[in-house]
Amino acid sequence: MGTKEEKSQAKDELFLHLVFMFQTAALQQMGKLINPVTQKIEKNLEQAKYSIDILEVLQKKTKGNLKEEENKYLENVLFELRMNYLDELKKEESKKDEGKSSESEGEKKE
Repeated sequence: MGTKEEKSQAKDELFLHLVFMFQTAALQQMGKLINPVTQKIEKNLEQAKYSIDILEVLQKKTKGNLKEEENKYLENVLFELRMNYLDELKKEESKKDEGKSSESEGEKKE
């Protein structure tokens, strides 16, 4: 069956795997990774925000109960995801602004 230490290590790996799953999902939802099912880049920032929020809740609920390396991994993942999310939000805002300025220029020409 395995020793207590082996079982504990397996559970630690499950925690890291859980964080990795939500990290991967968020990156896919931001259009940073190809969706392995559809083989396409898909973007859904609302869903990406939800995945990041889940990791934030996980961080709050496990505070004080994680090993140092688990805590650092989760902190780094959240930092990376937040920065990527902000980058994608800025891109969306730029697209909206470009669309508005193109519409305005079209109206001026008429």
